[in-house]
Amino acid sequence: MSEIKCPNCGKTFKIDENSYAEIVRQVRDSEFNSDIEKKIHDATEVLHAKSAAEYLKLKNEKDAEISKLEAKISSFETEKKLAVSEATSKMATLKERYERALALKEEQIEQLKDFKAKQSTKMVGESLEQFCHDEFDKIRAMAFPKAYFEKDNDAKSGSKGDFIFRDFEDGVEFISIMFEMKNEMDTTATKHKNEDFFKELDKDRREKGCEYAVLVSLLESDSELYNTGIVDVSHRYEKMYVIRPQFFIPMITLLRNSALNSVSAKKELVLAREQNLDITHFEENIEAFKEGFARNYQLASKKFQSAIDEIDKTIDHLQKTKDALLSSENNLRLANNKAEDLTIKKLTRGNPTMKAKFDALSK
Repeated sequence: MSEIKCPNCGKTFKIDENSYAEIVRQVRDSEFNSDIEKKIHDATEVLHAKSAAEYLKLKNEKDAEISKLEAKISSFETEKKLAVSEATSKMATLKERYERALALKEEQIEQLKDFKAKQSTKMVGESLEQFCHDEFDKIRAMAFPKAYFEKDNDAKSGSKGDFIFRDFEDGVEFISIMFEMKNEMDTTATKHKNEDFFKELDKDRREKGCEYAVLVSLLESDSELYNTGIVDVSHRYEKMYVIRPQFFIPMITLLRNSALNSVSAKKELVLAREQNLDITHFEENIEAFKEGFARNYQLASKKFQSAIDEIDKTIDHLQKTKDALLSSENNLRLANNKAEDLTIKKLTRGNPTMKAKFDALSK
């Protein structure tokens, strides 16, 4: 048995060897653990000191990166706000312009409707033509100084359009449009459709040598198709469009500006045609000369042959005359011989009276 004195209360305890060994082990373990904990604490303090420095360094680096990112984000946000503000401003401007244009078009439509309602059936069609003519004349000098825009008065083919537009560049025509204006009273019993006039308009376009055909129409006023703007009906008839009157000038401008891109090509085409025409004229002149020469040769040949025939006839006639003269000469020679052979004896032979007279004269 062993005695152990408690350091706290001073009491003495008796313990056996096993208990003593256990207490020693616990004390030893406790000291060992305490030492280990101290070493761990010291190591941890060192590690904490290193980690804190590294952490501080990393933190400073991250803070710098974060500051840069925040600056970029701030700049991006500023640019974004400016872009949004600018885009919003432009959209607002476009919207305002669109609304103004729409209001103007609606006002024009209302004016046209009101104007149309106050006119007679005959005046309705004429007023639409006059409206388009006036709209063109307002900007003719400024926008179309070289253009031709007049009524189509040529009805020799049996029909005619309303107006023909042609424009030129250096004397070369680069755009031509046949216009037809159609309108009718709202109270008209039988309503016409736009397509009722397509065939005749296409015929007029072709006969007058125009490139495009445009129907300016107030027919089918409730049609969503024709009220949308410029309607392309070239799937029915080549290069044909249907428009409302308010699109009359924009339509001309659109087609004219589009055709301007082909002016140089058309000039070259015209030059090529003129050159081909000159060659054709030259060939035609050669052929005309050959035909004229052949015809003159035939006529001259016939006259020459006739002259030869006449000469032959004259020669034959002269030969007959020569023969007759030769025959006359022979007869005269014989007569002369007979005259030279004539004597008084021959004359008085067988005529005693004449013989006696000659004898008396001789005595």
